[in-house]
Amino acid sequence: MVSKRKVSFIFILVILLAISLAGCSGDSGNTSSAQPLAPASSLPDDVRAAPANVQEAYRFALANPTILEQIPCYCGCGSVGHKNNYQCYVAGSGADGKPIFDNHALG
Repeated sequence: MVSKRKVSFIFILVILLAISLAGCSGDSGNTSSAQPLAPASSLPDDVRAAPANVQEAYRFALANPTILEQIPCYCGCGSVGHKNNYQCYVAGSGADGKPIFDNHALG
């Protein structure tokens, strides 16, 4: 029997895969997502200059940290101290509570 935790993990992976595939579809004007996104105005200038699908990924990360914190990163960034996928986008919070962005996911 499959545990609830395993089902939740699989569901999250399917959602993230769908978002990734939508970004690769070639229709850069279509940035809709089933999950909430943070406003584009919350992104730093270097992220706002990135392609639309990269901006959407950062907006998703800001609005859904608990989802990305459950997903390990497989790009090899563990060597720089990342413990989960969220840390590829957000390095932490400043004293003012605003996110400190990591530019790792830009390239």
